[in-house]
Amino acid sequence: MNIRVSPPLPERWVLTPSDLALVMSKRQASRLSFAVLLAFFRDRGRFPRTVSEVDRRLVEEIAEHLAIAVPIDFALSLSGRTAERRRAEIRSLVGFREATVADAELLRDWLRDQVAAVGAAPDQLVALLETRCRELSIEPPAAVRVDRIIRAAIHAHDESFCAGILGRLAPTTRERLEALLRPAANDSGDPSTDQSPGTAPALLLRLRSDPGKPSLASVQDELAKLELIRGIELPADLFDGVLPHELERYRRRVAAEAPYELRRHPEASRVTWLSAFVHLRGRTLTDELVDLLIETIHRIGARAERRVDRELLDELKRVTGKQNLLFDLAGAALEQPDGIVRDVVFPVVGEQTLRDLVKEAKATGPSYRTTLRTVIRNSYKGHYRRMIPEILRRLEFCSNNERHRPIIQALELLKRYADSKLQTFPAEETVPIDDIVRGLWRDAVFEKDAKGRQRVNRITYEICVLEALRDKLRCKEVWVVGANRYRNPDDDLPADFDAQRIPYYQALKLPLEADRFIADLQAEMREALRILDAGMPRNPGVKISRKRNKEAWITVTPFDPQPDPPNLTAIKAETLATWPMTSLLDMLKEADLRLNFTDVLKSATAYETLDRSVLRPRLLLCLNGLGTNAGFQRMAGLQSGATAKDLAYIRRRYITVDSLRQAVAIVTNGTLRARNPAIWGDGTTACASDSKHFGAWDQNLTTQWHMRYGGRGVMIYWHVERNSLCIHSQLKSPSSSEVASMIEGVVHHCTEMEVDRQYVDSHGQSTVAFAFCRLLGFQLMPRLKAIHVQKLSRPDVGQPDAYKNLQLILTKPIDWELIRQQYDQMIKYVTAVRLGTAETESILRRFARSNIQHPTYKAFAELGRAVKTIFLCRYLHSEDLRREINEGLNVIEQWNSANDFIFFARQGEMVTNRREDQEISMLALHLLQNCMVYINTLMLQQVLARPQWTEKLTPRDLRALTPLIWEHVNPYGRFDLDMNVRLPID
Repeated sequence: MNIRVSPPLPERWVLTPSDLALVMSKRQASRLSFAVLLAFFRDRGRFPRTVSEVDRRLVEEIAEHLAIAVPIDFALSLSGRTAERRRAEIRSLVGFREATVADAELLRDWLRDQVAAVGAAPDQLVALLETRCRELSIEPPAAVRVDRIIRAAIHAHDESFCAGILGRLAPTTRERLEALLRPAANDSGDPSTDQSPGTAPALLLRLRSDPGKPSLASVQDELAKLELIRGIELPADLFDGVLPHELERYRRRVAAEAPYELRRHPEASRVTWLSAFVHLRGRTLTDELVDLLIETIHRIGARAERRVDRELLDELKRVTGKQNLLFDLAGAALEQPDGIVRDVVFPVVGEQTLRDLVKEAKATGPSYRTTLRTVIRNSYKGHYRRMIPEILRRLEFCSNNERHRPIIQALELLKRYADSKLQTFPAEETVPIDDIVRGLWRDAVFEKDAKGRQRVNRITYEICVLEALRDKLRCKEVWVVGANRYRNPDDDLPADFDAQRIPYYQALKLPLEADRFIADLQAEMREALRILDAGMPRNPGVKISRKRNKEAWITVTPFDPQPDPPNLTAIKAETLATWPMTSLLDMLKEADLRLNFTDVLKSATAYETLDRSVLRPRLLLCLNGLGTNAGFQRMAGLQSGATAKDLAYIRRRYITVDSLRQAVAIVTNGTLRARNPAIWGDGTTACASDSKHFGAWDQNLTTQWHMRYGGRGVMIYWHVERNSLCIHSQLKSPSSSEVASMIEGVVHHCTEMEVDRQYVDSHGQSTVAFAFCRLLGFQLMPRLKAIHVQKLSRPDVGQPDAYKNLQLILTKPIDWELIRQQYDQMIKYVTAVRLGTAETESILRRFARSNIQHPTYKAFAELGRAVKTIFLCRYLHSEDLRREINEGLNVIEQWNSANDFIFFARQGEMVTNRREDQEISMLALHLLQNCMVYINTLMLQQVLARPQWTEKLTPRDLRALTPLIWEHVNPYGRFDLDMNVRLPID
């Protein structure tokens, strides 16, 4: 048989000569279908289960390879006798056989042993099972049977694991764990008794509760919880080697089920789940206690300052023109040096003016500091001091740096004298002073005894120690045993870095040699400076000059307004006319019917009793109630058959932070795949990020007062790509780092998009951020508010006259030697961020300004100066780049506006104090808004496919076109959900 020479297929779809011979032996109409099945089996080791698994591009490539035209009505047949015959031929060709019942049992036993390595992750276990079948030359069983095998393997592993944990626990420990489930009033086993206020299991509910706002009472409450956890006495190594997400799976069982339900489970399972809950809760409590300590210490000083300021401002009248008053006073005194003050000075300056000057001096000079010290000391002595002995007794503080040894010694000193009635430390006691006692307290901490010896006042010294401890905890130079976020900073780094150094460098696409990295960066820096310097005389948008105070000043001309898109209004009007007043709930439903994102919202329990046909609409109503902030009572209705209690049950059992993030990823990826490149472009790798303030209840640690917004609340940090699709969201407190949130979102957004440019405003950038972003492989592009005071660093020493047009804004050269010395250590920290071995914010805490002496911090700062210089050169040289950044940030401003439209109920305030509930609301809003963007994308594509829009759109229209529009959307009214009615979208 003559086989035609055809274009080469991609390597993963290569057909062997014997494959081609078998394909060409088929009838002309059957060749393409047979070839597609064969190529798919060669690549996956199994046949496609649904038609959607077969990529259309694969079909087209195989057809081109076989010189066959793809029929317009081509449809791959996966069932029937013909399909079975084709499967048998392919299995025979590649040497595979069908799986038997015995094979299924062997696969289950083999998978049971793999669960410990990968966890109970069905997708990963399916991939392992298919790989194992391929090794054994077995066609994997049907999808339903595979699901049963995996569930059986997970169940078998859990039984074995739980039995092992139970056997390692002492009888007294088991009894203490069981006590967490007992009702306070009775143990009748009646479910209703567990739900009533008077008989609830107080211990478990108490441990589940979040801390309140920073105060002495909150600290004492968290200390009591921690004491309860430690009193259970779990073995320290009980969960060594267990995957973190497996522990989280066991913890979720305790969080999702009522106590009476937990008591019905076998002892081994029940005790293991409670042990995991207690183990993780102990770490979380330690972190929360440290957070409370840090915020409470800050609160002592902040409240004292506000109180003193209020008292002084009532009396204070600031005097302006003090220099001129001094000249007038000196002139009058010199003219009549022997005169009387009342006759000579008062007529010139004024008696009341002099009195105001005296008051101002007291309010701003040593008198103010003395008053502030007194208020802080009295507040601490009379109220907050009670927490110190308990904190020192229950928390163990450590430091890996000998330089910070004084703070550890100071804490040990306070612990020794915690129960003492002495007002001062004994004269023979060694009291660490350096790096502990600072400016405000230097002259107040010492006092003399009756013998004239200098002694250290205990109360004042305790305040100094607490303020120093707060600073060291925030930058992790002091860490806490048993914590998670405040743990040993060495544990944040990958333990196998030395052994896996080469793969880690390759993953970051960085050279192993520091000299090569530095040489490339120096060349890039010199080229950027050269281009900016050469272009400055012809750069009408940027001017470098000196101000009257002789400081350099960069002036950037604002953009000229862009012309309005000529057709955008008409496109929106046609969309509104085609789908008028579309229900937001219907958009959510339509997105789910197309993408099936609710499939990932699964129960924390092993089995689901609710049928998916009942569960699916309840999940959608629940998500809509959370995402609009309307609540479950508004979502309940006769048509849906769901009550508010039903929806609350769905929320507790099925909706978690992790599952919602998976649902968001499905919608995001579905939108990216649904886009028409002719309208939206070939793809986007640029993303903008910014935060938005949401009001929230304040009896928690996350909510804080925000000066700019004038109210209490939390911040949500969004990452939105150029076409208005949000790829990541984070809940944060107003005072936490936006830089850490920015990096976290780019690195761990869990979608198919790859970000290589990140637009931020001034709050989302720092010198260290420039360094981290460079090493992580993406460009940080901020819109700098203070562009006028920016400086450029020199790449070389000894060239003071280089770049003559930039001399006014050039500063000291980069210390390349420091970067060279710390290169490997910097890569270790960046690898920790990439792998997620610790929270990004915890890693970046090491590089706060309060820890400026850290050698790696200095290296990051030098590297950041170099990278920032390159960016500033490009930013100042290119108006197109400045406009690109501005347009990217305008997109996220529009996203923030849409938040107010969707999250409309209860004035947009999060009515909960639980951080998890706040995060669930955020992710539901994220999901709901992305679903609106997805459906709008389909609607706009359908409108623009109409003949009247052919070749009518201008480049300006395409540049301004966005799927984030809501003139045709209705989030209000009745929330009726009919799963059988679809939106009229092709």
